[in-house]
Amino acid sequence: MAQAQKGDRVTIDFTGTLEDGTVFDSTLEGAGCDTDDCESDDCGDGSCGCGCEESGPMTLTIGGGEFFEKIEEALIGMAPGEKKTVVIPAAEGFGEYDEEKVFTVERSDLPPDLIPEVGQELVISNENDEDFGVTVVEVTDESVTFDANHPLAGEDLTYEFQLVEIL
Repeated sequence: MAQAQKGDRVTIDFTGTLEDGTVFDSTLEGAGCDTDDCESDDCGDGSCGCGCEESGPMTLTIGGGEFFEKIEEALIGMAPGEKKTVVIPAAEGFGEYDEEKVFTVERSDLPPDLIPEVGQELVISNENDEDFGVTVVEVTDESVTFDANHPLAGEDLTYEFQLVEIL
Protein backbone atom coordinates (compact mmCIF):
# COMPACT_ATOMS: atom_id res chain seq x y z
CA MET A 1 0.00 0.00 0.00
CA ALA A 2 1.20 3.52 -0.82
CA GLN A 3 2.71 5.61 1.93
CA ALA A 4 2.56 9.39 2.08
CA GLN A 5 5.75 11.27 1.28
CA LYS A 6 6.86 14.89 1.52
CA GLY A 7 5.32 16.81 -1.39
CA ASP A 8 2.28 14.50 -1.67
CA ARG A 9 -1.15 16.08 -1.76
CA VAL A 10 -3.31 14.29 0.82
CA THR A 11 -6.66 14.51 2.54
CA ILE A 12 -6.99 14.04 6.30
CA ASP A 13 -9.74 14.02 8.89
CA PHE A 14 -8.88 15.46 12.29
CA THR A 15 -10.23 16.53 15.63
CA GLY A 16 -8.35 19.10 17.70
CA THR A 17 -8.85 19.12 21.47
CA LEU A 18 -7.52 21.05 24.45
CA GLU A 19 -6.07 19.40 27.55
CA ASP A 20 -9.52 19.34 29.19
CA GLY A 21 -11.02 17.51 26.20
CA THR A 22 -12.78 20.53 24.69
CA VAL A 23 -13.03 20.20 20.90
CA PHE A 24 -11.88 23.44 19.25
CA ASP A 25 -11.76 22.27 15.62
CA SER A 26 -12.72 19.24 13.58
CA THR A 27 -13.30 18.12 10.02
CA LEU A 28 -15.76 15.52 11.30
CA GLU A 29 -19.36 16.69 11.06
CA GLY A 30 -20.76 17.49 14.48
CA ALA A 31 -17.56 16.69 16.38
CA GLY A 32 -17.17 20.17 17.84
CA CYS A 33 -20.77 21.29 17.80
CA ASP A 34 -21.89 20.89 21.38
CA THR A 35 -21.95 24.55 22.38
CA ASP A 36 -24.79 27.06 22.14
CA ASP A 37 -22.73 29.10 19.65
CA CYS A 38 -22.82 26.22 17.21
CA GLU A 39 -26.59 26.09 17.29
CA SER A 40 -26.87 29.71 16.20
CA ASP A 41 -27.52 30.87 12.67
CA ASP A 42 -24.07 32.48 12.66
CA CYS A 43 -22.21 29.18 12.69
CA GLY A 44 -21.05 28.47 9.19
CA ASP A 45 -19.16 31.69 8.69
CA GLY A 46 -16.18 30.51 10.73
CA SER A 47 -16.94 32.84 13.61
CA CYS A 48 -18.07 30.44 16.30
CA GLY A 49 -14.70 28.68 16.54
CA CYS A 50 -16.22 25.32 17.39
CA GLY A 51 -15.26 23.48 14.23
CA CYS A 52 -18.82 22.98 13.04
CA GLU A 53 -18.42 25.47 10.23
CA GLU A 54 -16.37 22.98 8.25
CA SER A 55 -16.84 19.31 7.68
CA GLY A 56 -15.22 16.86 5.38
CA PRO A 57 -11.55 16.05 5.01
CA MET A 58 -8.89 18.76 4.76
CA THR A 59 -6.63 18.68 1.72
CA LEU A 60 -2.99 19.74 2.08
CA THR A 61 0.46 19.24 0.61
CA ILE A 62 2.86 17.54 3.03
CA GLY A 63 5.70 19.95 3.74
CA GLY A 64 3.80 22.87 2.21
CA GLY A 65 3.32 24.68 5.50
CA GLU A 66 -0.47 24.56 5.19
CA PHE A 67 -0.99 23.00 8.65
CA PHE A 68 1.08 22.52 11.78
CA GLU A 69 4.57 21.29 10.87
CA LYS A 70 4.44 18.45 13.42
CA ILE A 71 1.30 17.06 11.80
CA GLU A 72 2.69 17.37 8.28
CA GLU A 73 5.85 15.54 9.42
CA ALA A 74 3.78 12.83 11.12
CA LEU A 75 1.92 12.17 7.86
CA ILE A 76 5.14 11.04 6.16
CA GLY A 77 5.11 7.26 5.93
CA MET A 78 1.43 6.89 6.78
CA ALA A 79 -0.89 4.79 4.63
CA PRO A 80 -4.53 5.68 3.94
CA GLY A 81 -6.71 4.63 6.86
CA GLU A 82 -3.89 4.96 9.39
CA LYS A 83 -4.46 7.15 12.48
CA LYS A 84 -2.10 9.11 14.72
CA THR A 85 -2.24 11.54 17.62
CA VAL A 86 0.10 14.52 17.85
CA VAL A 87 0.39 17.13 20.62
CA ILE A 88 1.34 20.64 19.50
CA PRO A 89 2.92 22.54 22.43
CA ALA A 90 1.58 26.08 22.89
CA ALA A 91 4.85 27.61 21.67
CA GLU A 92 4.53 25.74 18.35
CA GLY A 93 0.79 26.33 18.05
CA PHE A 94 -0.60 29.79 18.70
CA GLY A 95 2.19 30.91 21.02
CA GLU A 96 2.42 31.40 24.74
CA TYR A 97 -0.09 33.72 26.37
CA ASP A 98 1.42 37.23 26.49
CA GLU A 99 0.10 39.59 29.19
CA GLU A 100 1.57 42.52 27.23
CA LYS A 101 -1.07 41.93 24.54
CA VAL A 102 -3.80 42.92 27.02
CA PHE A 103 -4.45 46.65 26.96
CA THR A 104 -7.04 49.20 28.02
CA VAL A 105 -8.44 52.03 25.92
CA GLU A 106 -10.43 54.99 27.25
CA ARG A 107 -14.04 54.98 26.00
CA SER A 108 -13.52 58.54 24.70
CA ASP A 109 -10.85 57.17 22.29
CA LEU A 110 -13.26 54.63 20.77
CA PRO A 111 -15.88 55.23 18.09
CA PRO A 112 -19.07 56.52 19.75
CA ASP A 113 -21.22 53.89 18.00
CA LEU A 114 -19.16 51.00 19.45
CA ILE A 115 -21.08 49.14 22.14
CA PRO A 116 -18.51 46.59 23.36
CA GLU A 117 -19.51 43.44 25.23
CA VAL A 118 -17.23 41.03 27.09
CA GLY A 119 -16.32 38.14 24.78
CA GLN A 120 -16.92 40.14 21.61
CA GLU A 121 -14.25 39.68 18.94
CA LEU A 122 -13.28 42.77 16.95
CA VAL A 123 -10.73 43.86 14.39
CA ILE A 124 -9.08 47.14 15.31
CA SER A 125 -6.33 49.28 13.79
CA ASN A 126 -3.22 50.54 15.53
CA GLU A 127 -1.49 53.88 14.99
CA ASN A 128 0.20 52.45 11.84
CA ASP A 129 -3.20 51.45 10.35
CA GLU A 130 -2.37 47.75 10.84
CA ASP A 131 -5.43 45.62 11.57
CA PHE A 132 -5.40 42.93 14.26
CA GLY A 133 -7.97 40.86 16.08
CA VAL A 134 -8.86 41.42 19.72
CA THR A 135 -11.34 40.08 22.26
CA VAL A 136 -13.14 42.39 24.68
CA VAL A 137 -12.28 41.18 28.19
CA GLU A 138 -13.61 44.02 30.40
CA VAL A 139 -15.97 46.95 29.93
CA THR A 140 -16.44 49.85 32.34
CA ASP A 141 -18.07 53.26 31.97
CA GLU A 142 -14.62 54.80 31.45
CA SER A 143 -12.66 52.17 29.49
CA VAL A 144 -12.57 48.92 27.53
CA THR A 145 -9.89 46.25 27.99
CA PHE A 146 -8.87 44.20 24.96
CA ASP A 147 -6.85 40.99 24.61
CA ALA A 148 -4.88 40.65 21.35
CA ASN A 149 -3.69 37.10 22.09
CA HIS A 150 -5.04 34.38 19.82
CA PRO A 151 -7.94 32.66 21.66
CA LEU A 152 -5.85 29.45 21.79
CA ALA A 153 -2.61 31.13 22.93
CA GLY A 154 -1.02 29.29 25.84
CA GLU A 155 -2.89 26.06 25.03
CA ASP A 156 -1.29 22.74 24.12
CA LEU A 157 -3.29 21.31 21.21
CA THR A 158 -3.95 17.60 20.69
CA TYR A 159 -4.81 16.49 17.17
CA GLU A 160 -6.15 13.04 16.42
CA PHE A 161 -6.01 12.57 12.67
CA GLN A 162 -6.43 9.96 9.98
CA LEU A 163 -4.91 9.92 6.53
CA VAL A 164 -7.93 9.54 4.26
CA GLU A 165 -6.31 9.58 0.82
CA ILE A 166 -3.10 10.27 -1.07
CA LEU A 167 -4.11 12.24 -4.16
